[in-house]
Amino acid sequence: MNTFAIIGLFLAVIVLAVGAYRGLGALASTLLASLVVILTNGISIWQGFSEFYMNGYVGAYAGYFLLLCCSSMYANFMSESGSATSIAYQFIDWFGRARVLLVCYAITVVLTYGGISLFVVIYALAPIAYTLFKEANLPRHLIVAATAAGSSTITMTSLPGTPALTNVIPTEFLGTTLTAAPIFGIVASIAFIVMTLFYFNYSEKKVRANNECWVNPEGFDIEKNEIQDRSMLPSPIKAFLPIIILLSIIVAGSRFGLNSTMLATGAMLAGTVVVCVLNLDKFKGKNIKKIISSGLEGGIGAIGGFAGVVAFGAVVSNSQAFASIVDWVLSLKMNPYTQGVVATSVVSAITGSSSGGLRIMFSAFTDSFLASGANLDLLHRLVSISAGALDTLPHSPGIFLTLAVLGLTHKNAYKHIFVTTVVIPTIITVVSLAVLVIFF
Repeated sequence: MNTFAIIGLFLAVIVLAVGAYRGLGALASTLLASLVVILTNGISIWQGFSEFYMNGYVGAYAGYFLLLCCSSMYANFMSESGSATSIAYQFIDWFGRARVLLVCYAITVVLTYGGISLFVVIYALAPIAYTLFKEANLPRHLIVAATAAGSSTITMTSLPGTPALTNVIPTEFLGTTLTAAPIFGIVASIAFIVMTLFYFNYSEKKVRANNECWVNPEGFDIEKNEIQDRSMLPSPIKAFLPIIILLSIIVAGSRFGLNSTMLATGAMLAGTVVVCVLNLDKFKGKNIKKIISSGLEGGIGAIGGFAGVVAFGAVVSNSQAFASIVDWVLSLKMNPYTQGVVATSVVSAITGSSSGGLRIMFSAFTDSFLASGANLDLLHRLVSISAGALDTLPHSPGIFLTLAVLGLTHKNAYKHIFVTTVVIPTIITVVSLAVLVIFF
């Protein structure tokens, strides 16, 4: 094993973390991190960037351009129509303003499971969450506990049918469907919810015991951003129907073995059409061309960050260090479930991305999995869950954007992200792995 190459790989991860912290963005950060890997692993600089990096970058665009653009456009129409906000207020009616963490968690779960990206949800949820937390006199950093748990656990990895990339990618390599191992996924999701709610209760009691209270975010007028007349919003039925139709298409299409990426893309387009048809009155006077354009541009921005991570992963996967790691994992002679968890966890931790980590991992280990005789549906669900554990270490690019939107920092908010998206998923991954190894 080349020690210098391994050290270089870890230095590259540090560069990613520092780059994200400094606000460099995914492209600049991954280029610098890739350079570190190239220089410490004996790779030609030209080959490293023109071949390895660009092949990974272009491959990510080719594979997920339509899905992410359609997803972003759908999310934009849900936001512009007021449907996302209507859903948020409906949850307030159901659970009450006193249970603010539960309300924010439920809103995030429903919207992200319905295909809306976390960043759109954050913008839609922030004004409502600020008002709720101000009334409850709870510190703003607790909002992250709800949004992180609601977006980066069950709706990204364990719930059957979720259109998240972390659920889509395994289907392309294993030949499974988006609803793979539904019972396993549902049981894991219940475990996620129980532990998450326990943490909510614990953290709320702790901040009250410490006399922490609400502080207005700088430059944000809560009264101005709160919806004053809810009659102007779409009815709850109109708001929920696009999500119901979207998920129904995914579930029905999965039964017929349709291509998962195509299925998720089609479902997003169908959801967009339904939003438009149901809310024609809400779009009167609005610039539809601008809504479509900004939605598509948002998708391009989203895939740019993802493609950068995949491109960095492509450089890593062609390095001596990665070859040594793969050889080490294969030499352990583990069963395929353990091998999948170990490999996924390591790569996701390095890249700071569950989807990027999964794609890189499958590129190296798919042949081994297919030849192992393992239940591929169970393997799909297991590695998806494990990918969502170590992907949110402090250097994960998505964390920086989320914290920036809410006006928070790693110092005052990352602890909630760590518990809800690292500790809890790791526990569920380990328990799930133990069950599969013993009984399957």
